[in-house]
Amino acid sequence: MRIIDSIPHPSMTISIFQMNDKFILKFEAGPMEQAFKFYVEDVRSVEGLKALADEAFIETVRQRFNDMFMQMKASKA
Repeated sequence: MRIIDSIPHPSMTISIFQMNDKFILKFEAGPMEQAFKFYVEDVRSVEGLKALADEAFIETVRQRFNDMFMQMKASKA
């Protein structure tokens, strides 16, 4: 697996990896991460993957991070 690109974002790290016949879109925020795997044939290119990771997609990931953080915080109580 090798990193091939990234998507700039102010509050999380978004990396694009390629492994065999898949792209992996990885989001990192603090101690948490989310990864999505896409077959190259489905998105065609890095630019196709970037188009898929639009503002709405990233906002859903951000909301999921918030839910993950709240769950992690509650487990420490």
